[in-house]
Amino acid sequence: MGYRKAEEILPIEIIELIQQYVDGESIYIPRKSSNRQAWGTGTQIKQELLRRDRQIYEEYLAGSKAAELACKYFLSEKSIQRILRIQKYS
Repeated sequence: MGYRKAEEILPIEIIELIQQYVDGESIYIPRKSSNRQAWGTGTQIKQELLRRDRQIYEEYLAGSKAAELACKYFLSEKSIQRILRIQKYS
C-alpha cells in the first residue's frame, strides 16, 4: 500500500473537513465493503495451506502423533489438533 497526497485527489473542502479531526497525521481509509477481497485472494497461500493441512491429516491417519507433526511442520500441538479436527469434518 502506498501513500498518496490528499491535495492531489481530494477537493480542498474535504481536506479542510478532515483537518478538523486529524491535522497532519496519517490515517487509513478502508476500502468499501463491496471492493474488499477475502484473505489470500491475491496469492496461492490458501491452496498451499489446504494442501499442507490435508497432508498433516493423512500423516496422522497413517500413525503420526500430533507432537511429531507439530515438530515437522513447525506448528504448535494446538494448531495440529485444530487442523485435524477441521480435516476430520470436511
